Amino acid sequence: MRIGELAERAGVSVRSLRYYEEQGLLTSTRSTSGQRHYTDSEVERVTFIQRLYAAGLSSRTIGELLPCVDSPSEENSDAALERMGQERDRLTTHIAELVQTRDALDGLMTAARAHRDQLQAAASA
Repeated sequence: MRIGELAERAGVSVRSLRYYEEQGLLTSTRSTSGQRHYTDSEVERVTFIQRLYAAGLSSRTIGELLPCVDSPSEENSDAALERMGQERDRLTTHIAELVQTRDALDGLMTAARAHRDQLQAAASA
């Protein structure tokens, strides 16, 4: 199938598919006129790539996980699980940092409200 059909069947843009190829996540064969051609199995691969992106993984990390799909083995599965664990830890740290940032903002908002209330009280006195 050609790139437009793959995009339609997988529910992604043609631009995304080109990006996946640039990143080495997806491969195609080329016709003599240079058109990309894909197999039916690429629909499933693109759907899987989309799920990995939705989980917050970068294209580099996804590239590190694909050997588990392309060459299933215990070693590749262990490596993929280890890498996903690292990403989960990274996300957990980021979430904690975001919570701290939100809490600091809440403190600033409380101080700003108190200051505003003082100004209003002084103005009405």
